[in-house]
Amino acid sequence: MLDDVQFVANLAPELGDEYRNTKRYVHDVPTQALLHVRSFTHRLTALLAAPHQLQFDSPNLYDRIEQLNRQRLIDVRLTRALHRLRADGNRGAHPEKYHLSNEALAKLAHKSLSGLLSVVAMAYPRLIGSEAPEYQLAEARELDSRELSYRAVMQDDHHAQYLLGVAFKNRALIQKTEGEGELDDANRLLAKAAYWFEQASETEASAKFEYGVALLHGYRDAPQPERGEQLIAAAAEQQVTDAMALLGYFYLVGSHCFPVDLAKAEHYLHAAAVQDQTEAMANLGVLFYQQQQLTQAFQWIKQAAQSGYPHAQYHLSLMLARGEGCELDIVASEQWLAEAAEQGQLDAMLARAQHMLNEEQSFGSDLSQAEHYLREVIRYEQRSAAMIELAIALTDGSFGRIDVVEAAAWLKMAKGRANSNELAVVTPLIASLKQQTQNVLAVSDNAAERKSLSRALELLSEAEAQ
Repeated sequence: MLDDVQFVANLAPELGDEYRNTKRYVHDVPTQALLHVRSFTHRLTALLAAPHQLQFDSPNLYDRIEQLNRQRLIDVRLTRALHRLRADGNRGAHPEKYHLSNEALAKLAHKSLSGLLSVVAMAYPRLIGSEAPEYQLAEARELDSRELSYRAVMQDDHHAQYLLGVAFKNRALIQKTEGEGELDDANRLLAKAAYWFEQASETEASAKFEYGVALLHGYRDAPQPERGEQLIAAAAEQQVTDAMALLGYFYLVGSHCFPVDLAKAEHYLHAAAVQDQTEAMANLGVLFYQQQQLTQAFQWIKQAAQSGYPHAQYHLSLMLARGEGCELDIVASEQWLAEAAEQGQLDAMLARAQHMLNEEQSFGSDLSQAEHYLREVIRYEQRSAAMIELAIALTDGSFGRIDVVEAAAWLKMAKGRANSNELAVVTPLIASLKQQTQNVLAVSDNAAERKSLSRALELLSEAEAQ
């Protein structure tokens, strides 16, 4: 019986290579595994198009899948499966932006590996003309940390050095995002990443880009923005997609070495966007938005949103709610807002929570989810607006309970971080809650309740005195 690698390679040798690499990297370098998932999916769309002489209108993976679907060369099940793999690959490129923990990232990579086998089984009748044969899973020949380290150190293997740098970098960024472990541990991991990127940078263009980023942000020593930006620009000239996206961003907003140049920004962002770089798509949308070319802005932001980028999903929601570059569509706006919130986009999480708490007709009003969103926004960014919303909900019983002490604590913290607009909201809330608490305390004869109310009054008085 075939093993899983042979099963995939029988469909196409190049798919077998991508699957084998995905399987090897899935444990210790899951981000690299997910990049191979994207590459696998891209190759499979080409194979599905070839028998029908279909010429794709765009190199963008979302567009390729949709074009196959419109031509009825794939069915709904395969279309959805390909889109799931595309989205998983995009999330693997920047796991920290999706608030993925190391455990969640590994689970995502393993799930995608199973997804590859599923799409291969669906593709067999279309490419081979027969049902997929039976196969068994071979024991994983994973690339573990020891082998990777041996190749990097003892064999001076530049690709292994690059992968080791990627592994250290992603572990560090996830630690920082999740607040796991000590900050010093994360910084040590970043320093290791910078070292290995430097070793590989002479021959590995992607390592040159990563080393430029390391210098720009000071992974190992003090930041060296000029040198870092020059390395990023050199990697962009070597067609590294992420480098082209970042160089385009430099030209969009200005940087140490690169003044604002919208023509160059459009050039580099477009070059990266057509390679499915989601941040480049979103920033290209921003460029057109700033120039009031709203139709083009909407199309690029929508494309980034459809590719799974949560920041673009949030901005697409705003454009749909305002009818900017598109027909006004409140239902679609709320759906995209929900999608962005589900993926951890903090602006979307706050807006969704506010909608769920304050609008009776909100799409999918789950108040326990609203509470979760507010607490996540506070956890990651300490936003006063989220603290205020949480305090109000804890006071009026929106979550099925009333907790005046916690509400008072959040209002006190919110006042200490509030801007002028937020102060205009939080100050009267503190006074109102203090008055209500005093009124209840005056008539309460329950010892436990009086103790809680007294503590709430202390916190509210401290907040007023701030």
